[in-house]
Order: sequence, then structure tokens, then C-alpha cells
Amino acid sequence: MKSVPNVLLTAVMVWLLLMPAGAGATATCTGRFANPITDICWSCMMPLRFGGMDLLSLDQEDTPNPGGSAICMCPSQLRVGFKVSFWEPVRRVDVVRRPFCMTSLGGIELNPGFDAPRGSRFSQDSTSTSSFYQVHWYVDPVIFWLEAIFDNACLEQSAFDVAYLTELDPMWNDDELTFIFNPDVALFGTLPARAACAADCVAATVGFPSNTLFWCAGCQGSLYPLNGNVQAHIGGVQASSLEMTRLIAKMHREGLMWAASGEDGLCGYYPQPIMDKTNYKYQMLYPIPQTEKIAGKCCQPLGRSTILWGAGKEYPFEGEDFAYMVFRKRNCCQGAF
Repeated sequence: MKSVPNVLLTAVMVWLLLMPAGAGATATCTGRFANPITDICWSCMMPLRFGGMDLLSLDQEDTPNPGGSAICMCPSQLRVGFKVSFWEPVRRVDVVRRPFCMTSLGGIELNPGFDAPRGSRFSQDSTSTSSFYQVHWYVDPVIFWLEAIFDNACLEQSAFDVAYLTELDPMWNDDELTFIFNPDVALFGTLPARAACAADCVAATVGFPSNTLFWCAGCQGSLYPLNGNVQAHIGGVQASSLEMTRLIAKMHREGLMWAASGEDGLCGYYPQPIMDKTNYKYQMLYPIPQTEKIAGKCCQPLGRSTILWGAGKEYPFEGEDFAYMVFRKRNCCQGAF
């Protein structure tokens, strides 16, 4: 007579053989709704400056702010006020292996009725690995829809929305099509240009990345081409951070994301075809919310090494898709009257 464990093992094997082909694949779409209170690193909004003075910094990293008088004017809006600056959480990004898998929406899977390229990893040789992911772009001005602050012109006032799916973009998985709106990739695809990104890695690790090396994504590799093909895959956290950075740059290039910092941002948003890399910080929301602080910080600028903050953030099956919260630098003229 067979033992109970052997009978159970046989039953499981038969069930796997008889299971429909698509049933096992569906389980690979994983995700979770982020808790806006406990899963977001709210200290990333700092430093908060008002009228040229730090109100609250919490030792968070910052970029230069407009100098001169603390008073500002926006004639087109009939506004006189004081200069303020902070880092606003405004976008959310999914980086997924399975097309139309909405990690930030709890792991639901859309079915538009057509196929899109799946995420993959493959070895080019014995020492190099490449990868491909699909990425989703959410409009997510958390402070506004939480109604934490009412009627403030310095906050982006939009509802939560799924704004961009790379599955619908034929350029996202095709280097030749990407060349149509990213022709400068031909200038920076050379070995010397890629080697220069080591300097950007150093800059991003000790502070903010260098805009002089605008074709680099710091320690994550080359920012170009602006698509989902990662030429040097080191790990899921590194590759997904690179995909997120590329999508932000792509949104800027296509005019779908505008800048909000500096003197030009005091009275509103303005187009910026070449992204200012120092305008963004980000934190992981999934699979493990990045809320534990390292050296007093639980978010990082674009391009910073993932060795410390990314350790243990990727694990098999449910920990191979990623979601990030993106903070954008905001300089604004806060109206006094």
C-alpha cells in the first residue's frame, strides 16, 4: 500500500498535468494596494522651505532653490506670495514581467484582447545578462487625493489615474522604433560614453546625479535607449529602477511630464524635453515598502546604487515585480493674497 505522502505527491502531479496552460501563468501577476499612511516614506517630502528658510528638513537631501528675495510674484495669476519648496509625491510606477499586470492595483490583470511582449531575462554570454520589463505610469498626487491639504495651488490637483501602459507603445520593445524620437542614442551608445556613466554613479551615490551626463542613469547603467530593453541586468531592483528612470525621461521627452522646480517653476509647470535628473527621488512600494531608514533616509535620488537600500527587496515569485513612488521637486510661489 502506498504511503499518504506518495499518494498526495501523485495527485499533485496529475493535477499539474491536467491544469489548463494559462492557469499557472495567471498566478505570476502579483501585487498589493499600498497603504498611503504606512507604506510611503513621508520624510522624502523634506526639506520643506518657506520664504527662504528651512521649516523642516529631517536631514533629507535637497537641490538648490531660487535665491534672492523671499517674496515672489506671478502677474499672470495675480498672485503675490512667498517662495516655498518641497518634494511632492506625484507619480507611481509598476515594473512587471507579465503584460497588463497591475501590481499597484493589487495584482489584477487586464485583458485587452491582444498579446504584448512578456518580460524576460536572457544571458548574452557567460558573464552578461539582459532583461525586458513592461512598465505602467500612474498619476498619483497622494497629498491631493488624501485631502491632507485643501485648496493649495502649489500641489498637483489631479485624481489617481492609469496614465500610460508600455504594452500599448510599440517603441517600448523595439530599439529601431525608439530611434524615431530618441535619435541621440546614436551619440551615446559607444563604449566611452557608457564608461563615463561611472562618474554619474559616484555622483548619485554621494548626492544627486549629474545632468552633464544626461545619457546616464547613474549606477543603474545607460539611460538610453528609452525603452524596456536592459542591456546589463544585475538584479531585479537595479533593472526595475533603470526602467522607471527611463520611463520618466520618456514622459519628459514626449511632453507628458513637466518640470516644477527652479525660478521657472515658481508660477507653474513648464516643459522639459531633457529630464533634469536632480528633480526626482523615489522609494519602493512593492514587494517590500521602503520605509526603514538608512543613514536617516528611506528614499534616494535617481541612479543611486541599490547595494544597500535594495538588499533583500527581491525574492522568487511574488517578489519579482516592483512598484515605486516618485517624488518631484517643487518650487512654488505660495500666494499670500
